[in-house]
Amino acid sequence: MAQDLTTLPDLATPRTPATLRDARWTRAQWLLLVTLCVVLALDGLDVSMVGVALPSIGRELGLGTESLQWIVSGYVLGYGSLLLLGGRMADLMGRRRIFLAALAVFAAASLLGGLVSDPTLLIATRFIKGLAAAFTAPTGFSIITTNFAEGRERNRAISIYTTFGASGFSLGLVVGGLMTALSWRWTFLFSVPIAVAAVLLGLRFIPRDRPANDGGHDVWGAATLSAGMLGLVFTLVSAPSFGWGSAQTIGGFAASAAVLAAFAWIETRAKHPLIRFGILREGWVARANLSAVALFGSYLSFQFIVTLYLQSVLGWAPLAMALALLPAGLMVAGSAPFASRLIDRFGATRLVIAGLLSLSLGYLLFLRIGTEPTYVTDILPSVLLLGVGFALGFPSINVQATAGIHDAEQGLAAGLIQTSTQVGAALVLAVTTALVGSGGHAGHASAAAMLDVFRPGLGLSTAVAVAGLVIAAAPRWWRLRRAGATI
Repeated sequence: MAQDLTTLPDLATPRTPATLRDARWTRAQWLLLVTLCVVLALDGLDVSMVGVALPSIGRELGLGTESLQWIVSGYVLGYGSLLLLGGRMADLMGRRRIFLAALAVFAAASLLGGLVSDPTLLIATRFIKGLAAAFTAPTGFSIITTNFAEGRERNRAISIYTTFGASGFSLGLVVGGLMTALSWRWTFLFSVPIAVAAVLLGLRFIPRDRPANDGGHDVWGAATLSAGMLGLVFTLVSAPSFGWGSAQTIGGFAASAAVLAAFAWIETRAKHPLIRFGILREGWVARANLSAVALFGSYLSFQFIVTLYLQSVLGWAPLAMALALLPAGLMVAGSAPFASRLIDRFGATRLVIAGLLSLSLGYLLFLRIGTEPTYVTDILPSVLLLGVGFALGFPSINVQATAGIHDAEQGLAAGLIQTSTQVGAALVLAVTTALVGSGGHAGHASAAAMLDVFRPGLGLSTAVAVAGLVIAAAPRWWRLRRAGATI
């Protein structure tokens, strides 16, 4: 039976000394965690590296903003659309087997992406890499949750793991800047040796596990979810060109809604559904997933706009732009040793609220940006606030999303939170691109005109973060209000 969120124990309640004792991990557990962290960091690194290279790719291949968006969205949409299937297959077919096979596909797609010149093939390789990551990410998460005991030990492992993912995403900006200085192709090829090395580490350190006996795969559910999300994103991105009231746009939205409705219908009748909708009523699962959409969706859209504006409009070099955003990545990476301690001391709920508040303030400050920004006063404050927001919010959201879930559904819970993160990011980025496209193409002659085109997208990032903050804070505010009323 689902629990009332207002009656759940506050995750911020201080723990007793017994629960705060250090978990003693074996050498095998440490090496296992290192292997999984490398792969998750590689996923995040890949997204942000390519983001830095977008202007260079656009110039060489003759791509506009809408096409460039698909290089980012192709990855995150492929990633998000099959995460639920990836998590479920890990539970049913064996986590080690799924993880290593998908990682090998990721390495091959990275190599191919660095060699092709056709835009369609380039986007296709990004989509394939996203599909591969859709199996490694939830599988890695469920390997952790089934090899580390629930409580402080698991919280510590999850905090380190998710912080590596966020750090990879943040530090990938700098790596992307360095690689783009050589050639944008190196932002694709850079991942190849790391992925191959991770496969070798995985063969050595990931323990063998037995597949579940109740096999079954929701192929139709995966197909309808992927088709529905692809149709929705494509319609959103294409709407400015066709017109919001055109038959193509209205028909695209209607068709996407029908396919997603079919997905929901299939899930209620499938023997082994991708998602058991009842899990959304357990603990903080639903609210954690909405918080993930707000956090990653707002930031990915923000980075997309800022990358294009600073490089294409203001003429910043890729490395200069990456170094400007580096403090956020350093803050996220530096928080790794302390994330689990903060969660134990203050509770995940408070940290999620604090993280989304910091992100919201960072976006609000950036809205002041002009055509001749001063880094220390106009950009750095926002960068620091975004770093704090990611460092506090990202690991806490993941702890919230899997706390109290039975081991048999840890793959599902892990896949669900990562699906929300990636699909939410793809949708927010699609809306952002549509807003920018609706503003017309002012050209590069006037930085002020281009900034006016980008401002609605910056406003959307801010609105999404604020909405996430309200959703995350509402139950706590309601509990405090009820407590005050009974005094």
